[in-house]
Amino acid sequence: MARTRKAESSIPTLPAGRFTNTVLVLQGGGALGAYQAGVFAGLTEAAIAPNWVAGVSIGAINAALIAGNPPERRVERLREFWERSSAWAPVTLLSSLDTMRPLFNLYSAASAISFGVPGFFTPRMLSPLLAPEGSPGALSFYDTEPLRATLTELADFDLINSQAVRLSLGAVNICTGESVYFDNTRMRLGPEHVMASGALPPGFPPVQVDGAWYWDGGISSNTPLWYVVDEAYRESGLVLQIDLFSGAGPFPQNMNQVQERMKDLQYASKVRFNAARVKQQEELRASLRHVLAMLPANAQSDPDVERLAAISTRGEVLLVRFTNRHDTRSSDFKDYEFSRATVLELWEGGHGDVRHAIATEAWRNATEMAQGIHVCDLTPMEHAQKE
Repeated sequence: MARTRKAESSIPTLPAGRFTNTVLVLQGGGALGAYQAGVFAGLTEAAIAPNWVAGVSIGAINAALIAGNPPERRVERLREFWERSSAWAPVTLLSSLDTMRPLFNLYSAASAISFGVPGFFTPRMLSPLLAPEGSPGALSFYDTEPLRATLTELADFDLINSQAVRLSLGAVNICTGESVYFDNTRMRLGPEHVMASGALPPGFPPVQVDGAWYWDGGISSNTPLWYVVDEAYRESGLVLQIDLFSGAGPFPQNMNQVQERMKDLQYASKVRFNAARVKQQEELRASLRHVLAMLPANAQSDPDVERLAAISTRGEVLLVRFTNRHDTRSSDFKDYEFSRATVLELWEGGHGDVRHAIATEAWRNATEMAQGIHVCDLTPMEHAQKE
């Protein structure tokens, strides 16, 4: 990511009370979502509470559990979900058996494929090739109704729809190809909206919402960052982006690493593109402000000028990024490897990354991406790789 001049000392430390919004941006990534839960536990420990959560796929599930519970129960509910998800492989290996970890992880991933994940999805008894055309069984290998039951139990959708916390869930319309966001400020949300955001084919079936059919939002865009940035551009925001796939990584040495690296690049946030787009947009806003300032006073009240003036400014943004770079030795199957050992390692890794950032005040190294927009990667240096 391109770096520019260092941020001024006026950039606030965490938590940043002067921002209008504190936003969690949660990427998709299956089992890797335990890292997001750990980061959230660390943020909660640091008294940082979001008033807006946006998620895609597993990020949508974590987001619903956060928005669907009062602050004092959020970490507890996240932990309960991840403990259920890792129930098929609850054993953690002794340190003396650490060399067997990759084999143990492979067994765990094979179990998820064969038997599903508790409280999440179960395999269909009949092959999709034998199911009637157009039926859910013909369009997917797994049934996600267990997830509906889990969401209904662990998330309070009345609380979600009270809008105490804004909730935005990314999905893609199968027929139009349009990327959409289900947002509790615009519609009443239920378990089906969360399930639609996580309906990754061909494993999971499409989900119907208001007469339209949806798949996992990660197919179109695996991070809801741009929805957040574009949706509330006039408000200031502390945006906490928690990514599960790293755009930076070592050159692969074998076919497993090729597959893992390809998956990382496919689903990672496009940081360089993001930086270029933000910089371009803010330069255009600055040019627009300059042109509007040259207009005579009697033109300032013109409706078209007022509309242009409204989009020529934006609120201050501090984008803080946590990126999962913890190697659980699960290779290219890391997004469906739900062993308790891996879930705990990812959770503790995310929690530890937040503690490290707080202890070192790493956000002071924020850099300016564009005027009024600062970026800081809080991934500890021992995990980070140059981007």
